[in-house]
Amino acid sequence: MTVILLALGAAFGAPLRYMVDRAVQARHDSVFPWGTFAVNVIGSLILGVLIGGAAHNAVPSPLVTLLGIGLCGALSTYSTFGYETIRLFEDGARFYSLFNAAVSVVAGLGAAFVGVSLAEAIWA
Repeated sequence: MTVILLALGAAFGAPLRYMVDRAVQARHDSVFPWGTFAVNVIGSLILGVLIGGAAHNAVPSPLVTLLGIGLCGALSTYSTFGYETIRLFEDGARFYSLFNAAVSVVAGLGAAFVGVSLAEAIWA
């Protein structure tokens, strides 16, 4: 059952990532990968809420598998983040490359922390 829940979440998360990435990137006239940044921060926030809720026994394990591992795992993307960061550097956009690396890590961790804190406020 766990694999089925994971697959269902991923089947929804992967196309959602593509659609959000394209929609966000289309609104920005910049080489900075705003779409990937957005999906990674959103995924980190959702995962933080789920894990925080699970820590208080408010979010059941199957829901963490479906939404946390499946949806968030497919929605967020470390590989694309890595590729785009290197591509920016190789294309001469070194500031954007370093900015992407630093801000993505800080924003992703910050979003996860906010998500856990939000879960604490709701379920503690």
